[in-house]
Amino acid sequence: MPRKCSITHYKNPAEEEDSEEEPKLKYERLANGVTEILLKDAASCITVHDKFLALGTHFGKVFLLDIQGNVTQKFEISPVKINQISLDEDGEHVGVCSEDGKVQVFGLYTREGFHENFDCPIKVVALHPQFSKSNKQFVTGGNKLLLYERNWLNRWKTSILHEGEGTITNIKWRANLIAWANNVGVKIYDISTKQRITNVLRDNVSLRPDMYPCSLCWKDNTTLIIGWGSSVKICAVKERDPTEMRDLPSRYVEIVSAFDTEFFLCGLAPLADQLVTLYYVKENSEHMEEEFRARPRLDIIQPLPESCEEISSDALTVRNFKDNECRDYRLEHSEGEPLFYIISPKDIVVAKERDQDDHIDWLLDKKKYEEALLAAEISFKNIKRHDVQKIGMAYINHLVENGDYDAAARKCQKVLGKNMELWENEVYRFKTIGQLKAISQYLPRGDLRLRPVIYEMILHEFLKTDYEGFAMLIREWPGELYNNMTIVQAVNDHLKKDPSNETLLKTLAELYTYDQRYDKALEIYLKLRHKDVYQLIHKHNLFSSIEDKIVLLMDFDKEMDRVVEELKDKPQLLHVYLHKLFKRDHHKGQRYHERQISLYAEYDRPNLLPFLRDSTHCPLEKALEICQQRNFVEETVFLLSRMGNCRRALQMIMEELGDVDKAIEFAKEQDDAELWEDLISYSIDKPPFITGLLNNIGTHVDPILLIHRIKEGMRIPNLRDSLVKILQDYNLQILLREGCKKILVADSLSLLQKMHRTQMRGIRVDEENICESCHATILPSDTAQAFGVVVFHCRHMFHKECLPSPGTIPGAQFCNICSAKRRGPGSGILEMKK
Repeated sequence: MPRKCSITHYKNPAEEEDSEEEPKLKYERLANGVTEILLKDAASCITVHDKFLALGTHFGKVFLLDIQGNVTQKFEISPVKINQISLDEDGEHVGVCSEDGKVQVFGLYTREGFHENFDCPIKVVALHPQFSKSNKQFVTGGNKLLLYERNWLNRWKTSILHEGEGTITNIKWRANLIAWANNVGVKIYDISTKQRITNVLRDNVSLRPDMYPCSLCWKDNTTLIIGWGSSVKICAVKERDPTEMRDLPSRYVEIVSAFDTEFFLCGLAPLADQLVTLYYVKENSEHMEEEFRARPRLDIIQPLPESCEEISSDALTVRNFKDNECRDYRLEHSEGEPLFYIISPKDIVVAKERDQDDHIDWLLDKKKYEEALLAAEISFKNIKRHDVQKIGMAYINHLVENGDYDAAARKCQKVLGKNMELWENEVYRFKTIGQLKAISQYLPRGDLRLRPVIYEMILHEFLKTDYEGFAMLIREWPGELYNNMTIVQAVNDHLKKDPSNETLLKTLAELYTYDQRYDKALEIYLKLRHKDVYQLIHKHNLFSSIEDKIVLLMDFDKEMDRVVEELKDKPQLLHVYLHKLFKRDHHKGQRYHERQISLYAEYDRPNLLPFLRDSTHCPLEKALEICQQRNFVEETVFLLSRMGNCRRALQMIMEELGDVDKAIEFAKEQDDAELWEDLISYSIDKPPFITGLLNNIGTHVDPILLIHRIKEGMRIPNLRDSLVKILQDYNLQILLREGCKKILVADSLSLLQKMHRTQMRGIRVDEENICESCHATILPSDTAQAFGVVVFHCRHMFHKECLPSPGTIPGAQFCNICSAKRRGPGSGILEMKK
């Protein structure tokens, strides 16, 4: 059984006005010629084609209308009501039937036609969709369903497709399938196989079929939608498996969705995978028990297998709706365009899907300006009635009125575009309300530029109240936007009141830079020690003008690489810079130390050796190579000794420098016996060297070794003085040793006495102390009994019986804990276990 559709009650007009849910459809009355027709007559039916409309009236007339409702043709068919009008797909032939039994089929552009009078009312007529081509067929429905076909003799042949189940009230022909409704239900006939393939019974048989007629609608060539009373069924025509046919039709029908609605159906139409439904509504009055006729309702619903969901619902204000019955309403639709025609006797309303313009109108009405502006921008090319700028201005005004000045200024960028007049008007408006700062960051500064006075006005505003904001604008705005000298003068005026203000000084430097007065800008940057000084020097190649100020650049570590790169073609200036940097911090320019070796060797040799001594990042092999190439002996000696080749270094000192004092000093620094031996061997045949050794060797090497190796008869300058000095040095050493011995003995005795006094002191033992072996209290509960306690100087206490036996040394007892610490982990425990 079909289930009840989940549709809520429709809203009354007042509720709809306040609803936040956007409607899906919009409505307008079909006016022009239709208005005049319905003043004197009443609409009974309408058929919709993509090109025109065909309207039938109660007075037996048929009007052809354009889509605006203007009459293009008029046909006098009958003196009574037109029941049905049918058009083929090409819109070239018309079929008409009336209440007095007349049936006419005629061509709009040809003279051919069919005229017949029946003895009963003909409720429906339907042309073959391809009637204008080769399929000259149509059906009529009165008390029987008749098929008319034109044969090869150009005569009309009649066939009865169905009869005996009451009046046929509706027919819909799609491709080869004819669906019709009578008092019992709905049938489908396949004209290609000449088989009736289904019979869908009417659900609510208590409703009079003439008062609540069946609504039929083909969604496509194989999907039929049936609406009858409050029941909806969606039927799919499917091909039967050839193995199952036997005597059955080649097709069958499956009901894919069935549900009940709250009100009575007057018409159905497909909308993509949804349904448009027209309802006849009866409701109970609040103060009266009887029912009254309410406005008809047009809903969009989403069919489900056993129910449906409401997508939208609109109550329609149709003329004379209180006088209408369910059978007085019809719903027709255009397949080419989603247009839905609601027909009632005195009114025809056209419903169509809301387009982007309607969506924007609704958003504006709900004051959803942001969404409206976005929607307008997305569909800018297709907008006909909406000016994006107009929408945007309404949004900006709304934001200003609500005090959201920043958002309003931000929207100016999108809305005002390249309209200079609108921009300047907005700037002056923001000035009037005291919000120039809000709009400042959004002013155009690219292809579109306002007059300089506009930008200057905003800069002066910031100078009065916000130096940081002023500086930001100067950095962000191109200098061409305003008169630079005017702003420079204004900044200088403010500096007179606050001469040390860093923000103003930096901003002034930027203004000078833009004005190409680099000397003034550089002076400010150096004064402030600002990092942008490098950017200025690099960009405008000002290195030649800063030789006397290069020391000041040491504070700008982050730009060091740029300076070095720029000075690579000015090596002397580069050396000065790197030397100053090295003197300040040995590690800051460590990656340039290799380059500095050559620079020192070329321009500043006196500082090369100190550099080699102090640098821990200098490649020694590279330095040695350079120093050897230039024959820098002292530097080479240092590098050889630092690289571990001390013997070669000593050899260079003795052979190339011939400086015994330096050789002796070098040997002392290295403190290597082999070096002393090399030095003695080299000096033994050189009297001046022997003298130097005798004067300095005493404290490092036994002088006797040297004296024994001196050849007899060799004349040695100042030998007597040298020997006296050796003896004096020896006596001095003896005195020092004796003095040290006395001090050591005195200190040892003093410490021994101090230790003895400490160990002679008593140690307090009370009930809180425990035995370190058994962990019981050290004192027994009954102190009257004899007990033994051993207390060591380390403050560890034991019951006498808890200590292990002294072993081989009688009376030799020791603290197990402390001795275990000396022997290793676990030793004490093992000892105690013994």
